[in-house]
Parts: sequence; C-alpha cells; structure tokens
Amino acid sequence: MDFTRYLPFSGRLLIGLPFAMSGLGKLAAYGPTTAKIAAVGLPVPPLAFAVAVAVELGGGLMLIVGYQARLVAIALALFSLATAVSFHGNFADQNQMIHFLKNVMMAGGLLQIVAFGAGALSLDNRLSKDRGASAKAAPAH
Repeated sequence: MDFTRYLPFSGRLLIGLPFAMSGLGKLAAYGPTTAKIAAVGLPVPPLAFAVAVAVELGGGLMLIVGYQARLVAIALALFSLATAVSFHGNFADQNQMIHFLKNVMMAGGLLQIVAFGAGALSLDNRLSKDRGASAKAAPAH
C-alpha cells in the first residue's frame, strides 16, 4: 500500500484546518476583531473583517477538500504574508516575531500546494477525472 498518496491530503488538512478555525473564531468575535483591524490602521475594518472571514473560513475549507487548491493556496499564501506584515511586524516583541515567522512558514507550505497541486485525494483530482471521462464519452462531430 502506498501511503504517500495520503500525504497531500494530510498537508492540506494541517494547513487548512487552522485557517478555517481562525475564520470561525473571527465570526464569534466581530467587535474585538474589527478593533484589532482598526488598531493597525487598515481601512474599512468591517470590510477587512468580511474579507478575512471569507478567506480564512472559505479558503480553509476549500483547501481541506482540495477544490481549486492551487488558486486557494496562492490566495492564502498572500493573505498570510499580508497578515504577517500588517499584524506581526513588531520584532521587539518575541511573540510577534514568532507569529510573523509562523505566517511566513505557512506561506511556504501553501506555495508547495501551488507548485504540486492538491494530490490524489481531492476534489480537483476527482473533477479532472470526471472531465476526462466525459470528454472521451462525447460523440465526435
């Protein structure tokens, strides 16, 4: 049995689940989250809140199931880097530096998904097989 076929799914789960959980956490904490967004000087905190929830919750779940994984992974990588710079740039605070580096590392893992795709256990793989099968079954004109 080839266990390596499960590794891409495991990686997507380990990266996607924290994003989804963070998005759910933000939904339960609208006031404190928008206050943090305003405190760092980002414009239109309610809009930034909505974008963050959509990216984290939606992107996290899409990554887990492997739907549009390359596109989602690049969006999450960019989001992670933007969050690192916007919220964790105070390197005098060791905790902030750790969060900055964590976000950079997540972006690195996400770029691996961009490069290599979702893997065998994914909706992307399933849908590509379905498209291939339907293209073969289509009559020639």
